[in-house]
Amino acid sequence: MGVVLGEDKSPILSWGAGPAGTKSFAIVMEDPDALSPKPFIHWLAADIAPVLTRLPENVSKTPRPPALAGGIQGAGSTGVIGYYGPRPPASDPAHHYHFEVYALDTKLNLEPGFNRHALIKAMQGHVLAKGETVGTFKQEG
Repeated sequence: MGVVLGEDKSPILSWGAGPAGTKSFAIVMEDPDALSPKPFIHWLAADIAPVLTRLPENVSKTPRPPALAGGIQGAGSTGVIGYYGPRPPASDPAHHYHFEVYALDTKLNLEPGFNRHALIKAMQGHVLAKGETVGTFKQEG
């Protein structure tokens, strides 16, 4: 996963097929090492079609990007819809960026721009499986 400071290009992200009964996927990218807010939310997406198992690099920052096949994006900690790349303070050690993919037994039907709290609440009782990968990033200098 290549990251360039200041570039807000989402990375290629792939996962396996969901278990039987999967009706949609949701994605959360968060940085638990950020001081505030904790965790810092970099990306939220929901209602991703269950036939998808891969997202391309640089998913459009629109509420309903074509790459999500009917899915929608939420607003992260910046309040902006779409992916927001890593920007840890130069004085910090490497931050850990958690990419979580949830297989759900329903579509959540949230409005674009939803926040993490709304997503977690809507997912309660509907998570069939979860996958996670963690990357690190440290600003040089």
